[in-house]
Amino acid sequence: MSNTYNPDVLNCLANLSNDEVFTPPSLANQVLDLLPQALFTSPATTFLDPVSKSGVFLREIVKRLDRGLESQMPDRRQRIDHILHRQVFGIAITELTAHLSRRSVYCSKDASSDYSVTRFDTEDGNILYRPLRHTWMNGKCRYCGASQEVYDRGDQAEQYAYQFIHTDKPHTLFNNMKFDVIIGNPPYQLEDGGNSASAKPIYQLFVEQAKKLSPRYLCMIIPSRWFTGGKGLDIFRDKMLNDRHIKVIKDYVNSKDCFPGLSVSGGICYFLWDKDHSGLCEYTTINAGKESQAYRKLNEFPIFVRYNRAVEIIHKMMKKKEKSIVSILSSRNPFGIPTNIRGEEKSFHGAYKLVSSKGEGYVKREEILTNKHIADKYKVMLTRIMSEHAGEPDKNGQLNVLATIRVLYPKEVCTDSYIIGGSFDSLLSAENLALYMKTKFVRFLLLQAAASINLSKSTYIFVPLQDFSHPWTDEMLYKKYGLTDDEVAFIESMIRPME
Repeated sequence: MSNTYNPDVLNCLANLSNDEVFTPPSLANQVLDLLPQALFTSPATTFLDPVSKSGVFLREIVKRLDRGLESQMPDRRQRIDHILHRQVFGIAITELTAHLSRRSVYCSKDASSDYSVTRFDTEDGNILYRPLRHTWMNGKCRYCGASQEVYDRGDQAEQYAYQFIHTDKPHTLFNNMKFDVIIGNPPYQLEDGGNSASAKPIYQLFVEQAKKLSPRYLCMIIPSRWFTGGKGLDIFRDKMLNDRHIKVIKDYVNSKDCFPGLSVSGGICYFLWDKDHSGLCEYTTINAGKESQAYRKLNEFPIFVRYNRAVEIIHKMMKKKEKSIVSILSSRNPFGIPTNIRGEEKSFHGAYKLVSSKGEGYVKREEILTNKHIADKYKVMLTRIMSEHAGEPDKNGQLNVLATIRVLYPKEVCTDSYIIGGSFDSLLSAENLALYMKTKFVRFLLLQAAASINLSKSTYIFVPLQDFSHPWTDEMLYKKYGLTDDEVAFIESMIRPME
């Protein structure tokens, strides 16, 4: 029947949500399209997926090679045998994904069985899997940084000690074989034993390990939060921004546009690293179905600005050579009061009002451990978390960015859920700063340095410091920095009004 539903099982797997994200076949082919297609017409081209899960990359590569080599190897049996034995290789991340990958590529989880489309001498074939344990040093794995408290467990539990990155000699995994293309979608993070299911990124380790193998081309799908660095990513960000071999980056602001149903804070990107390329990067951002492409110098700013049209706006601001508002912002935990502290329910003599994410309470002055000198001033409190879940825009591609902007009076303080945007002797100045932070202009600039839901002090790098003896409006700011009607429209299209 024409209406029979016959889904690709790998599309179904791609809808499973965890830190080891399965790649939909359509996305795998978009990544493969970045490569020179002549690679698929050569019987000598070698491919490696070092993080194989469903085997989708390997399967789609085999399909392309099957077509590309047909004129050179008309006998399909000979052609498939050659491709699977000589050209396509993988390393699975778990025993289960090893079986899935071999089933996708060889049609059998056992590559040496009668059911395999090509016969190997071993069960693995060219898709390896070796269960490993972490190498503990001072409570952390020396290779991936996994927490010993979390991952030092019995043989019955998955260790997540990924074979590709748990070695100092990755070239020995396939007997010093040289790969033309390394491609994949690595695991994104591991729990690190911190509070509130804290996790550390690990995808950058796979990128760095792949580069050690000196491929001609490297393609990987990774979270976009490396654009601005962050937890364990600052060094990786610097390396990526200064790597002139990165030829193409495709960036999805909303991860659901890349992986349906999956929320990854800061979005998802995939890139092409070309050993012979040395120049500008073809960067495309995709937001609410709209694409913007430009050839960019990745290291133009200390962080990477993901919106192409924002770059010229930032250039106009920088011509003013003004200080950044970072100069008056507090660091994290402005008063030394942890997030989980609520204070006393009722006020008492000498009490300071404490604002937390759960409401208000009261604390003694002695409980204020830092910045006591601003506790008795007017100040502006700003949330440390974006108002949008996972930093995802709404259906119109718009964001609010800042969830809370509030003036705190003398004898009012806050927990680590917030930072202080500035302190003043005058209520008027504090109110004017609060109005400034509510403008679309400021929240747009804040967005340019935000690649995750966390809004740290460094996220305010592009927001200029103003004279707060008078209020500021968007119209005043647009005029001050000489923005064009198109630039104003772009800002207005991205940022929602704030009451």
